[in-house]
Amino acid sequence: MSTPLEAKASPVPAVAPQRSAKSAKAASASKKTYLLFFSSWFLLIATGVLGTMLYTEHLKKQLGAQLASQTEQQLQAMQTQYQQQLDQLKTGVTADMAALQAKVDSFNELLAFTKDSANSKTDNSNQLYTQLAEVKKKLDELKQNLDVLK
Repeated sequence: MSTPLEAKASPVPAVAPQRSAKSAKAASASKKTYLLFFSSWFLLIATGVLGTMLYTEHLKKQLGAQLASQTEQQLQAMQTQYQQQLDQLKTGVTADMAALQAKVDSFNELLAFTKDSANSKTDNSNQLYTQLAEVKKKLDELKQNLDVLK
């Protein structure tokens, strides 16, 4: 009886080494599969992150260019509006100076007339000189304003 048991014991170890070789190959193939799977996922994630970064940089440049263009247009509009207002102001000051000069000239004529026609009893020329001094003062102020605008 001892022989059959020995015979039975010997085939069992012979089968076991075959299974360990197969399981080692299976484990090696399984590790390669997991390694390939995780490296594929890593590559996919890295590609997504890189694409997101590139697209974000593209959007930043595009938005910056749009803002620069918009700002330039607004500055041009403001400059045009400012120039128009300045031209209107110059025109207004020039017209006021011309009107004031006309008044000064008429006062000078009136003063010359009153001086010539004044006799020793009446002297209205003092009032005309006062008015003339006020007009000249305003004329000087307008000239200074015009010089500042130039």
